[in-house]
Amino acid sequence: MAIEWPTRAAEVLNDEPLMIKNEKFWHHIHSYGGWGKFFKGLQEKKILATRCTNARCGEKRLWLPPRTNCPDCWHAMEWVEAPQTGTIYTFSTVTYPGELFRLGPGTPLISVELAGVCTKLMGWLKEGKPEFGMKVKAVFNTQRPTHTILDLAWVPA
Repeated sequence: MAIEWPTRAAEVLNDEPLMIKNEKFWHHIHSYGGWGKFFKGLQEKKILATRCTNARCGEKRLWLPPRTNCPDCWHAMEWVEAPQTGTIYTFSTVTYPGELFRLGPGTPLISVELAGVCTKLMGWLKEGKPEFGMKVKAVFNTQRPTHTILDLAWVPA
């Protein structure tokens, strides 16, 4: 069973920093600030992570979600493209979504382990049934973008 992308597209209000108008029953306008590059990357079919720029810092792994400053030494981070294939670390299926949940009932939410990334990236499985250790690859919603994490989904690799 394939699950479709959310039906509503978000309107871009400002490009730098990225600001979107997210249609709900009201308008919620917010800025992504230092994280806007991550969401812009999704439209380019890229998963952008961050890494510490401090040569003396021992933390050289990638961070997803990205960080603007290193959690260990507080230096600036640099943007690096992360792998687009990974492994399902854990998962849960949404049976009774709340009113504002933008994906349908039965949507598998997954935690994806990516090589070189020190955190697990949360996402959703667009096709198939999740299994622990399943290999998955990223797919991107570029036709009607929401400019949210929902523009990144995963399918079996």
